[in-house]
Amino acid sequence: MSSIRLCGYAFLGDPERFRFSAGDLRDPGFQNRTIDNVPVVLDWAIGTRNCSEARNYSGFACVHKNSVCVDSKTGLGGYRCSCSEGYKGNPYLTPGCKDINECENNPCDENGICTNTPGSFHCACKKGYVGNGIKDERGCTAVNSQFPVIKFSLGISFGFLAVIIAVTVMYFSIKKRKIMQLREKFFQQNGGALLKQQISSNGTNMKSTKIFTAVELEKATNNYAEDRILGRGGYGTVYKGILHDQQVVAIKKSRVMDQSQIEQFINEVVILAQVNHRNVVKILGCCLETEVPMLVYEYVSNGTLYHHIHNNGGMPWFSWDSRLRIATEAAGALAYLHSAAAMPVIHRDVKSPNILLDEYYTAKISDFGASRLVPVDQTQISTLVQGTLGYLDPEYFHTGQLTDKSDVYSFGVVLAELMTGRKPLSNTTAEDEKSLATFFVVSIKENRLFQIVDPRVLREGSLEQIRSIGELVKRCLKLHGEDRPTMKEVTMELEGLRKFSKHPWSEQDQLQEEEIGLMSEQTSDLYSVSSSPDLSTREYTEQKLSSGATPLIYPIHRHR
Repeated sequence: MSSIRLCGYAFLGDPERFRFSAGDLRDPGFQNRTIDNVPVVLDWAIGTRNCSEARNYSGFACVHKNSVCVDSKTGLGGYRCSCSEGYKGNPYLTPGCKDINECENNPCDENGICTNTPGSFHCACKKGYVGNGIKDERGCTAVNSQFPVIKFSLGISFGFLAVIIAVTVMYFSIKKRKIMQLREKFFQQNGGALLKQQISSNGTNMKSTKIFTAVELEKATNNYAEDRILGRGGYGTVYKGILHDQQVVAIKKSRVMDQSQIEQFINEVVILAQVNHRNVVKILGCCLETEVPMLVYEYVSNGTLYHHIHNNGGMPWFSWDSRLRIATEAAGALAYLHSAAAMPVIHRDVKSPNILLDEYYTAKISDFGASRLVPVDQTQISTLVQGTLGYLDPEYFHTGQLTDKSDVYSFGVVLAELMTGRKPLSNTTAEDEKSLATFFVVSIKENRLFQIVDPRVLREGSLEQIRSIGELVKRCLKLHGEDRPTMKEVTMELEGLRKFSKHPWSEQDQLQEEEIGLMSEQTSDLYSVSSSPDLSTREYTEQKLSSGATPLIYPIHRHR
C-alpha cells in the first residue's frame, strides 16, 4: 500500500454498513475487503419534476397497473415509480405490479383462516373460536374461554325489558286495585249491603233483580256514547244499552244523590222490583259501583206520550180512542202504585214525557227518580219540593206536604194535554193561557171547552165523553188536594167513559121502548141531555154537522 497514494482512491458505499477510519488506509487488504463487503447504494430519479408536476407531461412513467409515484428525496427533484402496498414487480413494465399472496406464509393465527384479497388479506377464526384471527395479536380463542359478550348483551336487554314489563304490570295492577277499592267504596256507600240483604230476605220476589257492575254498563252503552242517549231530564240522562246477552235495556244515570236518601233509594228499588204491572216500566236492576247509583229498566221502543201529542198528533193510530185508552192505562198504573203496591209509592213527577209507549203503543209509567215511598200509616210526607213546572201540584209547591193527590193533579194536566194538544207551559203573551191547567179550568168555567179541545178530538169523540172528561180534569186540578178524586176513582171514570157508546140506543129492547130520532127541526131537544145547555154545546154540534159527521141522535124512551 506504500506505493499507492493514499488520496488517490475513492469508492461508494452504504454509510450504515461501512465506517471509515484512518487505520483502514494502512491495512494492506483494505481495497479487496471494501470491494467485497461494502454494498453500493445508488439513489436516482427520473427528471427534475416531482410527481404532481410530472403527471401533467407526456412520458410520465408511473402509468402501469398498481404502481404509484414517489417524489425523490435527493433534493434535486425528480420522481420514481413504486408498486402499491401488497403488490410486487416492476412498475415500469407492462403489466405492472402483481398482487402478493400473503396467505402463502399464513400471517393469521394458527386457529385462523387466511383469505387473500387484492393488495391485502383477511383473517377469520375457525368455528368454535372468537377473536380477530391475526397472529401475535388477539388471535383466536375458544368460545368457552371467552367472555360471553353476546349472551351478556342479550341478558341485559331481556332483563331491562322484563323490568319495564314488571313496572307496567305493577302500575296497572295498582290502578286496577284503586278502581276496585273505589267501586267497593261506592257500593257500600250507596247501600249495596242493604240491597243484598233485602234481595236475600225477599227470596223469589227479587230473583229477577240484578246488581250490575260498572264495567257491564260501560260496555252496554259503549262507554256512555252520545249516540246512545235516549233522553235527558232534571234527574239524569237515560242511555240505550245492549247487554252481553243482546238484551236491550234503558240505563238511567242520575245526576246527584243525597246520601241521606240512600236507604230510601234501596227501598224503592226493592219495592219497584216487585211491582208486576203491565203499565209500569219494569226495573231490571241497578249499579251501585259508581258515585251516583244507576238504574236499569226494560227498553220501551216507541218514545214518550209527550212526543206523540206534540209531534205525531196527526198519526192515524193516535185517535181519540187511543188517547183515552192510554190515559186509562196510565191512570190504572198510578192507582196500583198508590193503593195496591206492597208499600204505597207516590211518583211525584207524573208528566207526559214520563209515560212511555211500547211497540204496541201500550202506556208504561217510567222514571221513578223523584218517587217516594209512603208508610201505610201515613197519608202525607214532608219533602223538598221536586217536580216539573206546568205539572207541579200548587198545594205541594206551597206547603211541601206530598200526598198521592199530588200525582192526581199532575195526571190532570196530562189529560188536558191529550184533549187539547197544548203544552203545559206556553210562551203566549196572554197571561191566562201560559199555564195549561189554569187555561183549561177557566175555559170550563166560561163554557168554552169545545173551543179549546183538539180538532181531531172534536171529530172523533162523543159529546158526553168530552164533557165528562173535561169535568174530570177540572176536579183533578182543584187547588186543594182533598177536593180531588183518587187515582182509583179517576181510573174507574175513564174505564166507564171508554165503554160509553156514541149510539147507546142501538141495543135497546124494542119490545119495551121505541125510538124517536130528533131531526133538525127538533134540534133544541138535542141539548136536553145537559141540565144546563150553553153556547159551546151548540157550537160543537154545528161543527160536527158542518164537517159532514153524522149528527148525534139520542132516543126518547116511551113505554107502551
